[in-house]
Amino acid sequence: MLSNYEIRKRARENLGGDIFKAQWLYPVLVLFIISAISAAVGFTWVGPIVLAGILGLASAGYFLGRARGKVDHKNIEVTIDCVRNDLTGSMITGILANLIIALGSILFVVPGIILSYAYSMIYFVRLDNPTLGAWEAIKESERLMKGHKMQYFQLQVSFIGWMIVGACCLGLGSLWVSAYMNTANAIFYDEILAQDGGYHNEYSQDI
Repeated sequence: MLSNYEIRKRARENLGGDIFKAQWLYPVLVLFIISAISAAVGFTWVGPIVLAGILGLASAGYFLGRARGKVDHKNIEVTIDCVRNDLTGSMITGILANLIIALGSILFVVPGIILSYAYSMIYFVRLDNPTLGAWEAIKESERLMKGHKMQYFQLQVSFIGWMIVGACCLGLGSLWVSAYMNTANAIFYDEILAQDGGYHNEYSQDI
């Protein structure tokens, strides 16, 4: 298993190194579009709940494909393809996972945080296992994350400095940081998947 330092280094290499290169700007564009859609439906309480899984899968599809070298950085249409192939499943998965996390957070804050880490790989799991049901995908993410939640937590914390800098840049810099984090998360998933033996039918898109 790569260290978090190595994961971040590989993520930067995947993004081209220079934050103003196209390899980094296109994922920023993907996240901007996803954020805009999320904000547009944010005035209702139903919209974000319904769209959480769909937007989560769209984002995961782009960044996992990039991390595996199977999606060209300009191919933002892959987000639509992923959603089209699993619209209902991703929506149900997102609603169910967020409901469980919300209930855990209401009871106690810490269990809610632990559950959010346990379920952090659900959209990557769905991409690799499109035939799994929503509950099965959630349980598979939970299984994969056993023994890895602390390292994942440390990986997220390691971006705090970047988040502060991004927030200082009128908030727009946060999109660059999110691109970096999403790429690192996809690489982290592939690392724990490799330790687990991998899947036979992994997510793939033509470049």
